Amino acid sequence: MTASASFEPVHRTDPNPPLAIAASAPPLADGHTAGAGLPDDAILVDALKRGDEAAFMTLVQAYHAMLVRLALIYVPDRAVAEDVVQETWLGVLNGLGRFEGRSSLKTWLCRILTNRARTRAQKESRSIPFSSFWGPDDEHDEPTVDPSRFRTSDPYEDHWSTRPSDWSDLPEERLLSDETQANIRAAIEALPLNQRTVITLRDVEGWSSADVCASLEISEANQRVLLHRARAKVRQALERYLDGTG
Repeated sequence: MTASASFEPVHRTDPNPPLAIAASAPPLADGHTAGAGLPDDAILVDALKRGDEAAFMTLVQAYHAMLVRLALIYVPDRAVAEDVVQETWLGVLNGLGRFEGRSSLKTWLCRILTNRARTRAQKESRSIPFSSFWGPDDEHDEPTVDPSRFRTSDPYEDHWSTRPSDWSDLPEERLLSDETQANIRAAIEALPLNQRTVITLRDVEGWSSADVCASLEISEANQRVLLHRARAKVRQALERYLDGTG
């Protein structure tokens, strides 16, 4: 689209159009939000501390599949992910006496999982600097949108010259097709690990910002930057695929 196109310019500081990844992402393996329908945390933790085996199996059934998906962000294959989750459940049993309820049970579970998954991943590939993994984003100078898509030398400088694609007219069947979902998954898997983790938890698993920050022990500002960069990259990949330019 050229600078003489008939649409009203939009300033580049407007937020990127949202990408509803959750609508097109692979469905959760258990068919619902992990942990839905569980008793109140205090009731469940009390039962677990009393050694209630049924309560523990309820917890496993509610969260095991989600923990495997989370582990797969860090480790190379499902077999290793299952090992990490088994280590996590052992950690839960051994650490129940120290659980004080300052965070949700789900947050506590995922913190145990991510710590073990990072340790395992570090053993599998020593090139990943986990000691600084959740530090400041190392792509802070990288634009999230191609600068060539903005005007630079007319009265509408820094406004869009080429707007993001509008997919509202595309058939729903194409947006939800297996091929489209595969492209979304591939785009997410290609992200840096920190961005991939945040976007998976927020837009695939459906976690709140507060839950992500608590589980990964990162600030709200860091989480917001990582999510923005991840969404922008996935949208760019999806745009190339749907527009036939990639």
